[in-house]
Amino acid sequence: MNQKSKPIPFALPSLGKEEEEAALRVLRSGWLTTGSEAREFEKEFSSYVGSRHSLAVNSATAGLHLCLEALGVKKGDRVITTPYTFTATAEVIRYLGADPLFVDIDPESFNLDPASVTRVLKSVKGVKGLLPVHIGGRPAAIEELNRIKEDRDLFLLEDAAHAFPLVYRDRFLGTWGDAGVYSFYATKTITTGEGGMVVTDNGDLAKRISTMRLHGIDREVWDRYTSKEASWMYRVVEAGYKYNMPDILAAIGREQLKKGEMFFRKRKKIAEFYQKTLGDLDFLSTPTPGGENAWHLYMVRLKTDKLSIGRDTFVKLLQAEGIGTSVHYIPLHIMPYYRDTYGYKPEDFPNTMKVFESVFSLPIYPGMSEEQYTRVAETVKSIGKNHYRGKR
Repeated sequence: MNQKSKPIPFALPSLGKEEEEAALRVLRSGWLTTGSEAREFEKEFSSYVGSRHSLAVNSATAGLHLCLEALGVKKGDRVITTPYTFTATAEVIRYLGADPLFVDIDPESFNLDPASVTRVLKSVKGVKGLLPVHIGGRPAAIEELNRIKEDRDLFLLEDAAHAFPLVYRDRFLGTWGDAGVYSFYATKTITTGEGGMVVTDNGDLAKRISTMRLHGIDREVWDRYTSKEASWMYRVVEAGYKYNMPDILAAIGREQLKKGEMFFRKRKKIAEFYQKTLGDLDFLSTPTPGGENAWHLYMVRLKTDKLSIGRDTFVKLLQAEGIGTSVHYIPLHIMPYYRDTYGYKPEDFPNTMKVFESVFSLPIYPGMSEEQYTRVAETVKSIGKNHYRGKR
């Protein structure tokens, strides 16, 4: 198969010899679960993003759940979030018997719209906090949301799964609220395969999360087996969870963290190329040029009035040419669970639906070659040209 016809994956982790050696180091150590590697990863991550506390977990989903529990969310509470996200953001609210309260998005940023949040808060009681998502790596309106939080005495928990390592107005996304949660899933900006990190400056939150992430036990396993006062004795002080990160994943994460800025520069370079190549096409809307973005996703919207085909067909034609694509995201309010549980209708969130019906994501990852991302852009242009019905 020649290079031109070789499929281009939608996403591909960037792993090297360093990660291999790190994993082998743990395998050879005889200690595979949470231990010194996880502790060092937490310290290094705190130093990197400037948080007082970092807590490694086995997924961002686990991290969000732990944060909500530590923030006191309980049955009957409501937490405002976006319907335009992966299900993990909302499902963790349900874990605690609380209800996600969806609010429509801003059609330009695809993020939670602060004006809509304010309107909802005027008419709905029982709201405990805000859970915004930095979709695709674009910053949510975090300053406005923080003002709303302060005015209404709410918590603000950032779903920063897509946001590492973006610095927004001198602060890392994920460090603006009471807590933030990053994802290290295989497709994310840095990866441990599975995993995540909670960051917070609140010592009480950190202590609660640390206890609850491992069965509600009041001592870390590493302490119990390796400290100078090693002892089989421990106390279960809560009915906790099994959310700790194993050392083998943490060791990979430590190497990935060293490459985080380099990975970001490479994604940004691809985004700039896409913008230069695709930004002037009148059948396509690209992300705001020059805007702050972690570039986890490169999300574009079709102007379907200019084309004889819709988004779904356009995506299928890209895939037929060997270009990996995806759609982010199918809105949660039209998913059977949320639709049936809360009685949502598609038209309840019009901006969300308009974005969803026209959006798709192009490949953007550090390992892409210039030839690959050039081919992606040229294929998008070619399909658009072949199905164009606007004025030339």
